[in-house]
Amino acid sequence: MVVQRSENMKLPLKWEFPGGKIENGEEEEDCIKREIMEELNITIDLITRLSPSHFDYPTFSIELIPFVANYLGGEIKLAEHKQYLLLEKEDVASLDLAEADIPILNEFLKL
Repeated sequence: MVVQRSENMKLPLKWEFPGGKIENGEEEEDCIKREIMEELNITIDLITRLSPSHFDYPTFSIELIPFVANYLGGEIKLAEHKQYLLLEKEDVASLDLAEADIPILNEFLKL
């Protein structure tokens, strides 16, 4: 699954793997489950953690902590993104992906 950022977000209309910001004292696993519920209205089961990706954009820096997950339940309802796609992992590379997500895709393709 990938989501497209809205026109009002940083990196407008770029595609990315869904997720969000970790809160103080929050475990990585709890963060991704919470963020996916908040952003997509679905529950997930985490399978494995991938390597973090750090990227310096011109106006901000970001560190992504990616997980591979399975869908458990819920109806997808986008809270802030423009749209989502469910694709074969090989097809994600054809999208205009946010630069910080590219190393994550490259690692994911090797699984």
